[in-house]
Amino acid sequence: MRIGLRLLLGFFLVLGVALVVVLNVFLQEVKPGTRLAMEDSLIDAAHAFAQLAAADMKAGTIATGGFARALHAYSGAQPGASIWGFQKNSVDYRITITDAQGIVRFDTRQEAVGQDFSRWNDVLRTLRGEYGARSSLANPNDPNSTVMHVAAPIRDGDRIIGALTVSRPNRSLEPYIERSQQRILRWSWALLGLSLLMGVLLSWWMASSLSRLRGYANAVAGGERVALPRFGRLSGNTEFNDLAQAVERMRVKLEDKAYVENYVHTLTHELKSPLAAIRGAAELLEEDLPGPERQRFAGNIQRQTERLRQLIDKLLRLADVEQMRSLSKLEPVDLSALTRELLQRAEPRLRLKGLRVRDELGEGQMVRGDPFLLGQALQNLLDNAIDFSPEQGELWLRLTNDGGALVWSVRDQGPGVPDYAQAHIFERFYSLPRGEAQEKSSGLGLCLVKEVSDLHHGDIQVGNVSDPPGCLARWRLPL
Repeated sequence: MRIGLRLLLGFFLVLGVALVVVLNVFLQEVKPGTRLAMEDSLIDAAHAFAQLAAADMKAGTIATGGFARALHAYSGAQPGASIWGFQKNSVDYRITITDAQGIVRFDTRQEAVGQDFSRWNDVLRTLRGEYGARSSLANPNDPNSTVMHVAAPIRDGDRIIGALTVSRPNRSLEPYIERSQQRILRWSWALLGLSLLMGVLLSWWMASSLSRLRGYANAVAGGERVALPRFGRLSGNTEFNDLAQAVERMRVKLEDKAYVENYVHTLTHELKSPLAAIRGAAELLEEDLPGPERQRFAGNIQRQTERLRQLIDKLLRLADVEQMRSLSKLEPVDLSALTRELLQRAEPRLRLKGLRVRDELGEGQMVRGDPFLLGQALQNLLDNAIDFSPEQGELWLRLTNDGGALVWSVRDQGPGVPDYAQAHIFERFYSLPRGEAQEKSSGLGLCLVKEVSDLHHGDIQVGNVSDPPGCLARWRLPL
């Protein structure tokens, strides 16, 4: 399934579920909310009518007095109102009045006069001084014939002498409830359609942008020279444009890397023949030339031969490491033991310069990685520290645990890294003078360290320190 269709289906599914849930809750609340509003209005009406009926109730003329005559006229009123397109030509309120014993003394419909209403909640609770209301079926065989009754007390001072009940059929509200629900449904369908259209456009935009990026990446992988895809205004400042720029930078770096790798292999091939010739000449010079001159030229050839050999070895190792995408060999490596082994190999060089080593490596400091590559990287870092250290100087070697990582560090007392070189020390073939009577190195050591660190998801940092001044190489490797 294409990603555009997946995005559309996912968007529509989330939207549909959310809309159904919200719509269902909303529709379920329309009818109760309307009835609550009706109950509130019935409470107001009941208390107003109770105040008006109090005088006749106290005088004992509730069935024949002015209040009764007014309400008999009220029941026949014809409002002739138009509400939301619905015509209202009659009043729906029914008013009944009971005495203190719950016997009906007045009914606007003249149907319940003389009946005992004391068992109904509206009358029973009101005569007790509580809020009285109920909703009952007018016709037991019709579940939609419910009528809401709300009562208010008729008082003579603090004494309750009766209860006035205002009732209204819930069915009278059905046209308004039905109209509200229909309008909600229509607007919901319209919103769903509009959201679906927006989802289609959004999915098309994302899918088309990804499709162009995929086509560009496939073309680059196939070795084609293609231009960076252009995005419209919508994609001008989004992650799609950033991703396209990142892919372009990756393409440029990959092309540069391929060029360097090709150059490395070509260079190593070209240097092997001169290397053999130089070694042969050195042997001849040792036999043919007299005395000091012979030794001087022979020694020079030997030094250059060794330098070329080291260059070839480092170039080959760097090319191998750069071509790796991940580590195929992972095993526990004891960094403290590995570092001490490398120090033993470097013992002659340490003695020659009179360097002291402060060992804070601890014991059994383990990480998972490639032992050979880790050894190569550590060897280069140690070589740099030894080469740049002054005679009779001191090296600090330390391993510390930093949360989920192990930090290996070496500190020397050398001149440090010049400011102008800080940004270039990990570049290929970039090197600095290593002191008097020492030539520049190949410039590949730290580059190799950086590649090995990246393969192990580590972080290598080289910078200057003070008190005492020197250079600190700090390598953080995940446990």
